[in-house]
Amino acid sequence: MFKKILLTLLALSSIAMSAPSMAQEAPDKMIRRITEEVMTAVQENRKVQSGDRRAIQSIIEEKILPNLDFERTTALAAGRYWREATPDQKQRLETEFRKLLIYTYSGAMSQLNDQKIEYEPFRADPADTDVEVFAHTVNTRGEPVRFGYRLIKRPDGWKVYDVNVLGAWMVQAYKDSFGAQIRQSGIDGLIKTLADKNARLAANPPAKVESVQPPPLKP
Repeated sequence: MFKKILLTLLALSSIAMSAPSMAQEAPDKMIRRITEEVMTAVQENRKVQSGDRRAIQSIIEEKILPNLDFERTTALAAGRYWREATPDQKQRLETEFRKLLIYTYSGAMSQLNDQKIEYEPFRADPADTDVEVFAHTVNTRGEPVRFGYRLIKRPDGWKVYDVNVLGAWMVQAYKDSFGAQIRQSGIDGLIKTLADKNARLAANPPAKVESVQPPPLKP
């Protein structure tokens, strides 16, 4: 199902190098390796398969979040308003946005299964520091589903900061909704809206993900 494919992308897109000794690993090879490692970890954890939120978040926090360039992701999603935010606002926005993605997508992690992924030829210059990796899989109707990752090279290795599904980049989807919220109630208003949304998600069972579009940000 599409939601299984999407979760794979969202979960795996946040992962980068896990060991300094592998800092020179090519971005496409890194994506392949980590995809296999995370899918194996999920399939071997019965608590995750049963939807145990603590077990799911443990995998996310251990294997994904420490290696995500989330400041870049948040800055791009906030757009021009990021430059207007104070250091405190930037930190709070990043924190709440991180929580939102964890709550929103952790519910579907238990549905990951063994999917065949075909990677497209990686085309980038060795000197490039910002690249894209594309691949595709097949949905339950036998239709190809193309997806991709945007990665940036940091001193400790490549970091994924955005994911594309069927032509839609996740950061752009959030940028549209964040911009609308900021224009309505300012940066603090967006932070409060995200915090309220996170509080509701924390009090309810994990939600299943079926679309690359961001969840509503209404209070």
